Amino acid sequence: MIDLYSWATPNGQKVHIMLEECSLPYRVHPIDIGAGDQFSPQFLQISPNNKIPAIVDPDGPDGSAISLFESGAILIYLAAKTGLLLPQADRDRYVALQWLMFQMGHIGPMLGQAHHFRQYAPERIEYAVDRYTREAARLYGVMDRRLAHVEYFAGGYSIADIAIYPWTRSHQNQGVDLTQYPNVQRWQRAISARAAVQRGLEVLKDRRKALLDERSREVLFGATQTARH
Repeated sequence: MIDLYSWATPNGQKVHIMLEECSLPYRVHPIDIGAGDQFSPQFLQISPNNKIPAIVDPDGPDGSAISLFESGAILIYLAAKTGLLLPQADRDRYVALQWLMFQMGHIGPMLGQAHHFRQYAPERIEYAVDRYTREAARLYGVMDRRLAHVEYFAGGYSIADIAIYPWTRSHQNQGVDLTQYPNVQRWQRAISARAAVQRGLEVLKDRRKALLDERSREVLFGATQTARH
């Protein structure tokens, strides 16, 4: 039984979906990032960067327990553990991994900034809003061009799609009109129809708050985030 420490954010949802796609048994431990659960000593032992998600698998590669943080690393680990959703052929596997890295290095950080400055910043900073909204549009263009030639990012459905998909669900908050990217729209609809994806999106959904109060804003974006724990 894998122990999952997570919250209903795009990075958490990647791993929720992957666990469901692989039919792996898991036990959920909610980490309320608005309340500061991510700074508890117990969680920091598992995830020293105080970010969700993290997992503990008692049946690690050598038969002993292993703990992992960073959602991309967790996806690769679960794919290796099950032999699912990461191509076995070298060429195809590297294609999948490059699109996973695209998500980790660009989609997550840049769309996250677009979302932050458009939705959560205490004051509107036009330069930041414009910069990250434009970058969001550029990245959706990259995805749309790729998906004009393949059904999924690595050809077949893989961890690359699982990593990217949750970030595209809040495209409106990123200032993106998805109808302008028909290939992304087609791809998103196909993934949304998957039963395992639907189950993964339900994990902790009822625990997440729609709006942040001042305490949550401070925990997520203020001095608490940069303090030594």
